[in-house]
Amino acid sequence: MGNSAKKLNLYELIGLVVGSIIGGGVFNLMNDISANAGAGAVIIGWIITGIGMLSLALTFQNLTIKRPDLQAGVYSYAEAGFGRYMGFNSAWGYWLSVWLGNISYATLLMSALTYFFPIFDNGHNLISFGVGSIFLWICHFLILRGIQSASFINTIITFTKLIPLFLFIVIMIIAFKLNVFTTDFWLMGNKPFNFSDVLGQVKSTMLVTVWVFSGIEGAVIFSGYAKKRKDVGRATVLGIVIVALIYMLVTLLSFGVMKQAQLSHLGQPAMAYLLQSLIGKWGAIIVNIGLIISVIGAWLSWTMFASEVPYEAAKVGTFPKTFAKENKNGAPINSLIFTNVLVEIFMVSFLVSSSAYHLFYSISSAAVLIPYAFSAFYQLKYSYLDDKTPSRNKNLFVGIIASIYSFWLLYAAGLNFMLLATILFAAGIPVYYYLQKFDNKESIVFNNIERFIAVILFIFAIIALYCLINGLITV
Repeated sequence: MGNSAKKLNLYELIGLVVGSIIGGGVFNLMNDISANAGAGAVIIGWIITGIGMLSLALTFQNLTIKRPDLQAGVYSYAEAGFGRYMGFNSAWGYWLSVWLGNISYATLLMSALTYFFPIFDNGHNLISFGVGSIFLWICHFLILRGIQSASFINTIITFTKLIPLFLFIVIMIIAFKLNVFTTDFWLMGNKPFNFSDVLGQVKSTMLVTVWVFSGIEGAVIFSGYAKKRKDVGRATVLGIVIVALIYMLVTLLSFGVMKQAQLSHLGQPAMAYLLQSLIGKWGAIIVNIGLIISVIGAWLSWTMFASEVPYEAAKVGTFPKTFAKENKNGAPINSLIFTNVLVEIFMVSFLVSSSAYHLFYSISSAAVLIPYAFSAFYQLKYSYLDDKTPSRNKNLFVGIIASIYSFWLLYAAGLNFMLLATILFAAGIPVYYYLQKFDNKESIVFNNIERFIAVILFIFAIIALYCLINGLITV
């Protein structure tokens, strides 16, 4: 991975975390999160999300210190704690989540360009497909020059895209009205307060918040490139605090400027239309320029993630060894090619579906829950067994909170999205069989527990496909 001069410093690692989390979602966040929730439920949702995501950030921080031998934490924690098949599923799920997320970024980028150039038709025509493909392969060749070069560019983009967000927050603070914020605070209409209704509203915000927070593991994935190992954990925690503050301000201040019913019916990106209602057309122009810069940066970050995880996994036999090939700059060339060819193929959805963005970000969000959950469970297991560390009780507490949050996310995601995710994981079964049988030369592919899990995944995937084909599952 080169000498330390070419490795990533703390600011570049923070840039990876913030840059990968803040993509396009923040620009439509007030619309997505207000669709089924009032201001009161949104506050509760952010408190739960803040505590949960911070516990995951502390989990990554602790495990990078305790297990420096695990270079691509998100998948390697699952394997270290629960066996090779769980490690493969975690790597497979994360990889699928990231490149499926890239398709939604492509859709969102074309939607933003439509504001200035209507010929893009919100990302659903041949021109959008062509321009999206150009951006995809620009990211590809930037990363082929080396992770360090791509990371430097990403850091610059990250700082640039924060400017319109801070401008938006300042204008929202000036325009904020408490009487608007408190109107129908619990979204009960004329009905008496009902806690179960509020809980349902809070649950509706969870999949949105997971999607917009995806990327907190950015520094962990590139821990092997860090100048100082301790910077990985520091970057993760600092990044999550910065992003959490931005997200909470963006959403909660919006409820003080426009009522929930109006927020939930804003066009995409909602931030542009909200700002336009306050300061005129130039406000929408600034937001759309910020969105374009933001999505390009997040697309670059996530392309780096999508290539790095299978590359690191292949080096230790958790992914097919062909993914481990690198070029003269140390970039994972085969992993990049596999990833971006798949993104290119799935981008054809631009031409056939107007709901591609929602479909792919929903499946992507559901798939990433599994690697996050395994990381939390491993933090709990490792801390429980590590009885010689003075901070064991603190680490156990973090593991318990992160695990509870992971279970909550799986529940909040709902049966539909988790069923859709089983299709993705079941598709990995033949890949795992090939890996174990031909790459690793193992005579026994699955142990009894793993075989049971694989059969259950396959059965649920068949059920999910049946429901999808017959319209029983809708997105």
